[in-house]
Amino acid sequence: MQTVNIRQLKTNPSTALRSAKDDDMVVVMNRDHPEALLVDLEKLAFPDLGAVRVALAVSLFRSGAVSAGFAARMTDKTLPDMLTLFSSLGIPLTSGNESDARDDLNVGKQWLAQKG
Repeated sequence: MQTVNIRQLKTNPSTALRSAKDDDMVVVMNRDHPEALLVDLEKLAFPDLGAVRVALAVSLFRSGAVSAGFAARMTDKTLPDMLTLFSSLGIPLTSGNESDARDDLNVGKQWLAQKG
């Protein structure tokens, strides 16, 4: 187990992530107090890591932290499959913000143009 302080995490997050992958976990310290743990998902030995990734993507999309396209990439699903999943779960596909909806529509059009 390794420790990293917040400044180190901000400066070089890839080092902390690599340490989490190589070791069991990394403890993130804030003024000499443990604040968080970085754990590589594969080290947790979930029986279905793909389902965990989908659950995380759904939760992050629902909270507005990631776009539908980003959620799809996180799960190795196609954008239409991800949108279908969101819809089946009753998750609104737009935030109600016209600008965001326009951006989502443009991403969808670009995706369709690449497939055609």
